[in-house]
Amino acid sequence: KKLKKRPDRLPARGMSRPPITSHILDTTTGRPAVDVSVKLFQRGADGAWTQLGEDRTNSDGRCPKLLQVGHTLVPGVYRCDFDTAGYFAANKTKGFYPEVNIIFEVLATDEHYHIPLLISPFGYSTYRGS
Repeated sequence: KKLKKRPDRLPARGMSRPPITSHILDTTTGRPAVDVSVKLFQRGADGAWTQLGEDRTNSDGRCPKLLQVGHTLVPGVYRCDFDTAGYFAANKTKGFYPEVNIIFEVLATDEHYHIPLLISPFGYSTYRGS
């Protein structure tokens, strides 16, 4: 059986969005998590992490400037750090996880990678988005 090209694996080059994006939804409120600090890192051959970008979620819970449009990805391991403690404190809520770190691997540099995060004070979930 021949596999069809999936529509959620859109090319990153020539697009009007950065090659890695993220957004956060608060499952307790059913709303976007606004003003959350998100940092993006890449792991080097020596195992050290280098920060590539930083952004804060907007009113839709998205990070539109985590990387620049046209940024060239290289294969490797990447990490998104989400400051959930700051978000919950700003919303007068005590959370169990002060930060969430999502580590993922980029193999195909011509694809777009979307890293969604679903949060609540006592849990979180993620998946590869589109």
